[in-house]
Formats: sequence, C-alpha cells, structure tokens
Amino acid sequence: MIIEFVNVYNNLINLSRNKKIFVIFTAKDTFSDRLIIFMFHFALLLREYKEKNNKKYLQDLFDYIFRQIELSLREIGYGDVSINKKMKNYINIFYSIIDKFNNWNSLNNKEKSNILGFFIKLDDKGDKLVDYFNNFQEYLSKNSLNSFTKSVINHKF
Repeated sequence: MIIEFVNVYNNLINLSRNKKIFVIFTAKDTFSDRLIIFMFHFALLLREYKEKNNKKYLQDLFDYIFRQIELSLREIGYGDVSINKKMKNYINIFYSIIDKFNNWNSLNNKEKSNILGFFIKLDDKGDKLVDYFNNFQEYLSKNSLNSFTKSVINHKF
C-alpha cells in the first residue's frame, strides 16, 4: 500500500510543479504557493473519489501525504515548534479548501474563481486557473484512483 501512496503523492507533486499554473497568479515560486496548489489538487482528488473508495484507505492516504509535508518542512530546516505551528495552519487551510471545493461541479466559473482567490492572489487571471482545475476535475471523473496509484502520470491540464 505504501508504494501506492508514494505514487499518488508524486503525481500530485508533479501536477503542482506545472509552471503554467504559477505564471497565472505569482511571479514567485515559493513552498507555500506550491503547497496551496498541491492542496487544491488533493482536495479535488479526495472529493472525486470519496464515494468510490474505502474511507480508511483515503484516510491513510491523507495521513501519509501530511506526514510527507511535515518531512518537507523538516528538510527545509524548521524546528519542532515551528513545524507544529505550520502543520496546524496547513491542515486548517486544507480543511477550508475541502469545505469550499465540496460542491465544485455545481458552481459557475466566477464562483470558482472567488474560491481560488480566497486562498491565492489572482487579480484578473482567475479564469485560467479555473479552466485548469475544471480540466483536472474532468480528468479525475474519467479515471479511477487506481490510475494515480500505479505510476507517475504525465498529463498536463
């Protein structure tokens, strides 16, 4: 099971490194920016597959991914106190993303842009990012979680 989690994590990381996404909302490419984009991908993935997959499996995946985020913070050089504080903040942000993405498919593009803009500064470029995540959501709906667990995908949305 751990290799499946590694593949899902690596796929989400790969998608979150898409430079086309970052030119939409920032000139900088920071850890926090990448993490927010990663969380958008992960929230949509969980939302799509929550009804179709074992809840324990998805909870274990969630735990694994947030453990990897914690390890990344340690690699950057944060201390234990800072890591605990940051992880609490990141988990709260993630739960907020999940809450706002809950009815993603029933929202219009303006509402979706407002949701994304709540977490990142978009200015007038929100439509491009909404299109990207709409394409990602469509990809998720046409593929199973199993496609994320087998190997690294090379799809760019």
